[in-house]
Amino acid sequence: MGRPDEAGHFSSGGALARRGWAARGRAAVAAGAVCLMAGGAAGAASPDWPQKPVSVVVAFSAGGTTDILAREIGASLTQRWKQSVVVENKPGASGNIGTQAVVNSAPDGYTLLINSIGPIAVNPSLYRKLPFDPQKDLKPVVLVADVPNVLVVHPSSKVKTLPELVKLMKDKPNSFNCASTGVGTAAHLSCATFAQQAGVQVTHIPYKGADALNDLLGGRVQFMFATIPSVMGHIRSGALVPIAVSTQRRSPSLPNVPTVAESGYPEFALGSWFGYFAPKGTPDEVIARINADVNEVLARPEIKQKLQNEGAEAMGGTPQQFAEYVRTETDKWGKVVQQLGVALD
Repeated sequence: MGRPDEAGHFSSGGALARRGWAARGRAAVAAGAVCLMAGGAAGAASPDWPQKPVSVVVAFSAGGTTDILAREIGASLTQRWKQSVVVENKPGASGNIGTQAVVNSAPDGYTLLINSIGPIAVNPSLYRKLPFDPQKDLKPVVLVADVPNVLVVHPSSKVKTLPELVKLMKDKPNSFNCASTGVGTAAHLSCATFAQQAGVQVTHIPYKGADALNDLLGGRVQFMFATIPSVMGHIRSGALVPIAVSTQRRSPSLPNVPTVAESGYPEFALGSWFGYFAPKGTPDEVIARINADVNEVLARPEIKQKLQNEGAEAMGGTPQQFAEYVRTETDKWGKVVQQLGVALD
């Protein structure tokens, strides 16, 4: 059974907005096709890479969305590179431990990071002292996927809609816990933002990665904003009940589940993204090779469909596009953290 690290409390406050990503998703897929055209040149420029297994660090526990994506894409890259892609889980400190491990690794293309918004775009504002600067110490390689969060509850709650959940929270203040995969993660910020906009009091229980899901399934916490891939199997089995998705538009993976905005909170729109990074100093030709190969994997119809079935939208694009997106996201999430008044040492 998972155990919480620490607890925080949220109450009503200001509103936050986040625009949908559909247009950007289509643009990224188109850019990925352009990147693929250059892929042959990139591969020819680095014929000696890879000559040994490639390590992909996941800064969260096994079983979470980052881990699922790393293993799914890693299996295809193993076939393409004729070298093993080894996924290493290094959770802790809201993703900082695994991220720093990659920052400190040799910039030779043999240690990569697949990460989410938390360690990359949120933690620079969340932590007063961060031992690394994601924008200076890491090279963005490629945006892998956009992933909505879905608000899920245990079936014992008998809750079927978001208004029903809010009514229960207001009838029984301070009696609802919201699990997350760590302080500063999309799950955490979605929970806090929801509490503000709904005008309810919620106790935040952060866990180390996927352990949050274990306690939700066990009924020890009441609800969670979870990435769809991490809970899709439990939704299908009836072990969890989805009542709202966090993004501006409905998820193709859960077309019958309304958005939070549709459910009475029109300014609510938050989601997650995941991408590959390499240590600074990694040769540009190696970055280009990895980018082209990941784009090729993401462009495969069977991979797109598999990711969609799991609740993710395949993206892609160039390293430059991803770097610009990271800068934009860092600025945006910095404002979110500031408005929520969350800070860690």
